[in-house]
Formats: sequence, structure tokens, C-alpha cells
Amino acid sequence: MKNIVALLTALLSLNASAYASGSDAGKSAYSFLKIGVSAKSQAMAGAYVGLADDISSLYDNPAGLTAIVYNIKAPLDYMYEEEEEYTAKQIVIKPNRFIASYMNYIIDFQSGYLGYVRAINDLSSFGVSIQYQDYGSFDKLDEFGENMGTFGAFDMALGLTYSKRFNRGFSIGLTGKLIMAKIDSLTSDGMAVDIGGLYRFGDGRTSIGVALKNLGTELKGFTKSHKDPLPFLIDGGFSHSLRGMPLTVNADLTVPTDSDIYLSVGGQFDSFAPLFLRLGWTSKGKDYKTGSGKDFWGGFAAGFGYYFQDYKIDYSYSSMADLGNVHRVSIGVDF
Repeated sequence: MKNIVALLTALLSLNASAYASGSDAGKSAYSFLKIGVSAKSQAMAGAYVGLADDISSLYDNPAGLTAIVYNIKAPLDYMYEEEEEYTAKQIVIKPNRFIASYMNYIIDFQSGYLGYVRAINDLSSFGVSIQYQDYGSFDKLDEFGENMGTFGAFDMALGLTYSKRFNRGFSIGLTGKLIMAKIDSLTSDGMAVDIGGLYRFGDGRTSIGVALKNLGTELKGFTKSHKDPLPFLIDGGFSHSLRGMPLTVNADLTVPTDSDIYLSVGGQFDSFAPLFLRLGWTSKGKDYKTGSGKDFWGGFAAGFGYYFQDYKIDYSYSSMADLGNVHRVSIGVDF
């Protein structure tokens, strides 16, 4: 049992260390909740809370699910500013949206995300999601070093989301999550909520958002006598599409409770639509630096998206310096 607990501690600490650097580093439960899932957002280094313009916002900022003006029965004219004149544009978003993401994380941890959103009407949407991380198989040893077989470990979060638009510019979203973790025969359970807000300005090119994530508690720890806090954070974001240029720039400032404040910036180039090119950088990259020649690239990210009719595929590459590189793929469909 002592060996199992020791392995558990090492496993969770390894996962948390990639995202924590302050005095409280590694002290939060369920640190997998902080690992971005969408290839679109992560290609911009996670700078997405202020943009939140597609189903990826189900994870990053649930308010984004209803922030775009739409009608599920018919196209709806919406006004946006272009060259100092207002022009009518038709926007149609189909009532059902689905996303599936896969990530091969450092040291071959496997992670996946599934999300589905259904428009209730032209003002509100409902969504469900599942986030999963598999840590693989490990040798189990007794106190004498004798092999007792193998054991596995995984984390999972099930989410229910509701998003509502109150007027043409302002939306809010709420996600409730049930969280589970298991390592061998030891289990842990928790619950949390994410709260998001998003406001799109009348120019149609600028938006700001905020997300409070993982606000909750560990209901049952791996041991009866110990519970850890959840990795609560506050994320504020800004997004702006440049006038006369096919470029959207984003910036997020994230305030975690278990590590230092960090800044993320990113952009999306629309010149080659339906091919979209993305680039990003986060100051969180300083946590990955070890003094090696790879330090410079820590925190940089890049990727692309290709949209064909109702189908979308996104890819992202994120550098974690000597810790390794992370590749994500997301596939979406509207129907």
C-alpha cells in the first residue's frame, strides 16, 4: 500500500508540475482539468477566452456557445461594421454541434475530449462533454520490491453546460462537472463549476470574455484523512479582428490559485480561408525551461484549421521545451 500511495503522489505531482511554479505548485487535485483540449485554442497558446467563437468554447468559455447571433429556423441578418459602413450579413449556425479531440501528452499520457451542443432556441444552448486522461500501465511492487503485477490510472470529468444570450452582445454560460480519478483500487471524486461571460462589441470585430474555472471541492480523497483543493483559476481575455487585415489577435491573462499569473497571446490568419493559420505564445513557458538549448521554444504554439462545409479539422503543436512536444487534433461537425 505504501508503494501505491508513493506512486500516486509521484504521478499527480508530475502532471501538476508542468503547470505550476509558485509556492502552491502541485497542491491541487485533478490537475488534468488545466490541460487545454481544443486544438484551435491551443494553437494560439490558449488565448481563446475572449474569442470563444465555436464549439471549442464548451471547454474554454461556455458563454461562447450563444455569443454569435443566430436563429436555428432561418438565417438572421446581423450588422457589422466594415469600412465605416454597416452591411447585412447572413449567419446560419446549425442546431447541433459536435467536437472530438485527441492529445498525446508528455510521457505518452493519452487524453481525449468529446463535446456535443444543442441549440434550444436562438438565445440558449445546452451541452454535454467528457474529458478523459489515461496514464497507462505501471508495475506494482510490494515493500520488498517484489513484482505484484500491474495497475492503471485515469482521470475523468463529465460536464453539463447551459449558455444563454441576453442581448445582441452579451452571453453567459455555466458548466457543472462531476470529476473522478482512479489509481489501482484507490478512487477520488469531486465536483466543480465553470462560469463564463462574453461581450461582443457593436463593431463586430471586438470581444472580451472572462471564465472562472474549476470552482468546487474534492468530495472524497484517495485517503479518508486528506483532501486537496481544486485548480481554480480566473481567465480574462480580449479579441480583436484588425480592420482591413485578415488577422484576429487574442490575449488572455490567467490567475491560477496554484501557480504564478501568466499571459497568453495568439492570432489567427484568415487569408487562405477555408484554411486558417494560427500562432501563439504563453509566458507559462518559463516553467518548462531547464537551461538547455530547447528553452527558447518553451511556450510557443502553432497550428492550423481546415473547414469544409459542415466539417472542421484543427491541429496544434505546443512546445514544452525539454519536457517534450504536445500534438492535438480536433474534429468538429455541425448538423
